[in-house]
Amino acid sequence: MAIRFDAVRLQDGVCLHYAECGKAEGQPVVFLHGWPDSWFSFSRVLSELPADIRALAIDQRGFGESDRPHCGYAIRDLANDVVALLDALGIERATLVGHSFGSFVARQVAIAHPERVDALVLIGTGYTASNPVTRDVQNSLRDLPDPIPLEFARDFQASTAHRPLPADFFERIVAESLKLPPRLWRLAFESLIEYDDRRELERIEARTLLLWGDRDALFSRGGQERFMDALPAARLKVYEETGHCPNWEQPERVAQDIASLMLRR
Repeated sequence: MAIRFDAVRLQDGVCLHYAECGKAEGQPVVFLHGWPDSWFSFSRVLSELPADIRALAIDQRGFGESDRPHCGYAIRDLANDVVALLDALGIERATLVGHSFGSFVARQVAIAHPERVDALVLIGTGYTASNPVTRDVQNSLRDLPDPIPLEFARDFQASTAHRPLPADFFERIVAESLKLPPRLWRLAFESLIEYDDRRELERIEARTLLLWGDRDALFSRGGQERFMDALPAARLKVYEETGHCPNWEQPERVAQDIASLMLRR
């Protein structure tokens, strides 16, 4: 499927870049990338989706080719951006697909604006974003130089995947992460660690699917089970021999799981 690129200016003036494919009148799905990624994180998934789905993969505020304002990087701010994007594009309801950092943004949209979310796919999410592994990542960012060292970005991104990735795809992932300024590497990750929706998960009304790799080094199987304790209607699919990034490692299967959920009403 051909990918088209565009940008939309939100009511607060921030301009968000996005990639789009599929039919303009198709059932909409919005993809929210992880940290420190961009729309490209879902590029291999987009190419596997049915043509009658309208897929929108956005660069969230500060990431990729989108604007980088001084503030507005709390998870709730980014969730408000998603709703503002839906408004700007005339989309009443959409399926939201969030990976890692983006999964918490998607969750917040579903909690605060349930009327806008048709279904929810959370890839590599956790019961909470704060755990010993993510706090270690946060500590590693405290003295990060400007510009970000290439090897630092490459090592971090490599640590999140278990399966081998195409070399050109992985190098583009690294290059996209380096578009994020050092201050936003820190600020966005701090916002993730600070976000806590555990007492609000029961407010999620949308059909919810968790996609989790059994070799995920950031978020554990126990976290998936605690999430489902809080939201019993959620379903979990475990991807064997897969790391934190099923959308990178098994894109065809992820696309199939998303399409299957969207078809079930």
